[in-house]
Amino acid sequence: MKIAVVTGASSGMGREFVLQLEQYITVDEIWVIARRGERLCELQGEVGAKIRPISLDLTESESFTKYSTMLEEEKPEVSLLVNGAGFGKFGKFENIPLEDSMKMIDLNCKALVMMTELTLPYMHSGSKVIELDSLSAFQPVPYITVYGATKAFVLSYSRAMNQELAPRGIRVMSVNPGWVKTEFFEHAFTTNQSEIKYFNKIYEAKDVVATALRDLYKTNKDVSMHGALIRWQTRLVKHLPHTLVMKVWMSQQKKPKNMEQLTK
Repeated sequence: MKIAVVTGASSGMGREFVLQLEQYITVDEIWVIARRGERLCELQGEVGAKIRPISLDLTESESFTKYSTMLEEEKPEVSLLVNGAGFGKFGKFENIPLEDSMKMIDLNCKALVMMTELTLPYMHSGSKVIELDSLSAFQPVPYITVYGATKAFVLSYSRAMNQELAPRGIRVMSVNPGWVKTEFFEHAFTTNQSEIKYFNKIYEAKDVVATALRDLYKTNKDVSMHGALIRWQTRLVKHLPHTLVMKVWMSQQKKPKNMEQLTK
């Protein structure tokens, strides 16, 4: 049985990957993973492949035992793994509960590594892994401190794993979008007066995912970035001192921009 596995599939970018992946691969089943099982079931009528909804909380260790058992019992060939699960909290660090910061690390880093390395024994030459990352991976980001740090981890892990897995014919690519309009923002703000107020451009999830899948199947990139503005920004911050980059960022937050687009 040939399958794709998508985490964070109940909404946002994860859901978009489920809807679009059949443009590039044919699988017997798509294993969709998230906490909200009812949202996963709704996907069945929207794609051609059979949907297998798997309700798991990837911040809980027993979830990986269940997933590992499923793989051992079914012994599928995994053509594509999309690690789309993740969340962020914005604001001053003292306003973010320590428990939330630890959960960001657990979900954005630990769960991503667990899902990747539990799945790899069931992947063959030609299989691919997408690690959903962020533009914040390329620079320290005050007021998004822990979230940004987790994404820096994801970028480094993804690129190194891509090199290690190349002899097996397995490709790993990180997807590093800028601001994307999803449910992410419903949970990201710690207060109604968050320190994050400047959003230079808001992208649509469907467009970011379309670029990511095209990059995965039509190029040899190990990092996918949607939009000329995002590509320009990442090139720029590579050549500037991070102290300067952070000062610019802090200054921008005093000038609210595009906040209304997050809820339209």
